Amino acid sequence: MPNIKSAKKRLKQSTVRRTRNRAAKSAIHSECKKVLVAVASGNVETAETELRAAAKLLDQSAAKKTIHRNAASRTKSRLAAHVKKLKGK
Repeated sequence: MPNIKSAKKRLKQSTVRRTRNRAAKSAIHSECKKVLVAVASGNVETAETELRAAAKLLDQSAAKKTIHRNAASRTKSRLAAHVKKLKGK
């Protein structure tokens, strides 16, 4: 437990940021999972809808620097490849 005033403030700030980042990353994982479940079930329309939602969330998180922009781009690309493969069948 910090004793110095500035250290107390830093602890509070890091706690708030950690919880916010965890919530954002959890939401990203949930959205990506929805895309993969839709692809696994073979539903093209649902997969495309969920892909748009996941891409938006990834872009927003990258803009806020919750995740790295290259990581967001990579994840979007992989999800889009899954959906494209489903459309090809």
